[in-house]
Amino acid sequence: MDTTWLSQMRKGILELCVLAVVTREETYGYAIVETLGKIPGMEVTESTIYPLLARLCSEGLLKHRMEKSPSGPARRYYSLSTLGNQRLNDLSSAWGTIVDSVSSLLLQRETSIAS
Repeated sequence: MDTTWLSQMRKGILELCVLAVVTREETYGYAIVETLGKIPGMEVTESTIYPLLARLCSEGLLKHRMEKSPSGPARRYYSLSTLGNQRLNDLSSAWGTIVDSVSSLLLQRETSIAS
């Protein structure tokens, strides 16, 4: 199976997923990778997440602070800004519409196949 389309779909919803993870609690980049990795189909790498986190910070959607790590270099902890919370609400709403629309189309397809 060609997985290129699946990869593109994942990239398209990654911002929504990262904001959803960060809204639950302040967290750091590698923890986001681990959290998403536990969700079937959402496996990502650090090389995907860290540039996205940098962009979200530069756009004012995330805030960050540095804290000493119990092992290794200091960690950058991320939290949602007010603007980030609004973006999460907007993306969540758009995602709900997309899911409903695609589900409706697929149901129509199944109904026409069954007829």
